[in-house]
Amino acid sequence: MKILMSLLVVLGALIVIILISKYWFASRGHKTQIFSNTEKVYQSGISSLWPIAKAYGSAKRQAPIPQGEIPLEALTPEILDQSTEDTVYRLGHSTLLMRLDGEYLLIDPVFSERASPVQWAGPKRFHQSPISIADLPAIKAVIISHDHYDHLDRAAIEQLAAKVQHFVTPLKVGEYLTTWGVDAIQVTELEWWQSVELNGLSITATPAQHFSGRGLLDRNQTLWASWVIQGLQHKVFFSGDSGYFNGFKEIGERYGPFDLSMIETGAYNELWSDIHMLPEQSLQAHIDVQAKAMMPIHNGTFDLALHDWFEPFERINQLAKQQNVTLLTPKFGQAVMLANPQASELWWRAIMLEPQNTDELNQVVINSN
Repeated sequence: MKILMSLLVVLGALIVIILISKYWFASRGHKTQIFSNTEKVYQSGISSLWPIAKAYGSAKRQAPIPQGEIPLEALTPEILDQSTEDTVYRLGHSTLLMRLDGEYLLIDPVFSERASPVQWAGPKRFHQSPISIADLPAIKAVIISHDHYDHLDRAAIEQLAAKVQHFVTPLKVGEYLTTWGVDAIQVTELEWWQSVELNGLSITATPAQHFSGRGLLDRNQTLWASWVIQGLQHKVFFSGDSGYFNGFKEIGERYGPFDLSMIETGAYNELWSDIHMLPEQSLQAHIDVQAKAMMPIHNGTFDLALHDWFEPFERINQLAKQQNVTLLTPKFGQAVMLANPQASELWWRAIMLEPQNTDELNQVVINSN
């Protein structure tokens, strides 16, 4: 109860600060561009704070963090040089390293210890990245989905600037990068449905249903996006963060089929399902965009919701079996060849809960919903 009351006090103080700040800005004629979703306007006002605070105060989880060490497959420059095939490596959360047409792309690079504005507090990593920024190869392009801390890591951007040719972002997100020292000539900002061509690679910003902001006063002042990435041989879809909406069908109709969808499946809850899909919706988004295989992302690295850390893997694995969907759940750092992606082992079960009987594992997932 004390924790809940403390949380409510903090939330109340934040509300007062926000209201006062908005009044102060408005009284001084401050104007800025505000972005919005195509279908649902996400509201997180005073009325929504109580049920969220109540849910956090009453949540009973069996395993919010892993009970053992997350398995990694270490990546080195030598390992990367062993192949020239189109390949995707999942590095953590929504961070992906991709090789297309011999060029490397990096998506939502987060390498810091915490997904937070400060490194002494906030969600802490369950595991390290399989490869350091120093060991990364030259990067043709870094692609950013939106400005939230678990997707846009200032420290990583500052370290990457010297080895990245291009940064591709939604509208206004690029301004963060130039403020942090990236040369403006390296940055391309795109509106939804706009594309940029980089030596034969096509990168297109497509809609997502989410929101943006890194502080109290910058809500929705930068755009958020999903991404279509196409090379000569293969084409992939990256969802970024999104609630389920009809935009996935439109993306599939315009750009599908895809060899691989990398779909947000984690940090979900019914209370914020407008902006983060539940696993059933994630699978439907994969079907909508018309992809041959699905890689669930936005899971396994940070504790950002109220479910057990392994639940997204278990739920999407069961759903994919029911729908006969090819599901890829590689270990962090494990190569996924786009020409012939293979179903992955269920690596998380070794560090879930004991006992590891499948029926009992399924019951854990059911009870957590």
